[in-house]
Amino acid sequence: NLMSPSIGGPHGSASGMFGSVTSPGILGSTNPMTPADPDIIPKLQNIVSTVNLGCKLDLKRIALHARNAEFNPKRFAAVIMRIRDPRTTALIFSSGKMVCTGAKSEEESRLAARKYARIVQKLGFPAKFIEFKIQNMVGSCDVKFAIRLEGLVLTHSQFSSYEPELFPGLIYRMVKPRVVLLIFVSGKVVLTGAKIKQEIYEAFDNIYPILKSFKKQ
Repeated sequence: NLMSPSIGGPHGSASGMFGSVTSPGILGSTNPMTPADPDIIPKLQNIVSTVNLGCKLDLKRIALHARNAEFNPKRFAAVIMRIRDPRTTALIFSSGKMVCTGAKSEEESRLAARKYARIVQKLGFPAKFIEFKIQNMVGSCDVKFAIRLEGLVLTHSQFSSYEPELFPGLIYRMVKPRVVLLIFVSGKVVLTGAKIKQEIYEAFDNIYPILKSFKKQ
């Protein structure tokens, strides 16, 4: 579920939600000798938003006449449409509901959603732009030091789960703000589940001193 801010339980998959952001391979490894930098600011990687176009849609017609659109009703009940600027993907449902994913900021997400709405309008549907809402924000950063995840999961067991044979990162469910963090041995951190940018920054400010106390010597 694209809009769900949670990830599967300890045995669930975290990869679907975060896409390629979570793969430690893509994030690269880090040198554990690098000194910690207190000025690290998480970078937004993906914004998921929803909007209601306020009318019923004929998905076959949209897929037939719109560029960069695909529709395979046997596999998924929505048209998948992509635009290059801002580089995003939209899921457009026959109910008129739309999900926009891939933007790097709230402004980009809103702009992209408006562009998709305009494309649908040009195909002859009376599309409006109602109830635009940010559903999830994903950010990531690198603390530039290696982390003892075994120690972290022992002392913060009520918030975290770490099963390296299932998933290489520690999953930390922060209560306030309600953000889920994926913490990797390398020092890479992925934050998700936020509704506003400030929650990403706040969650990182909360976790940073904890990570520092579990820095690998």
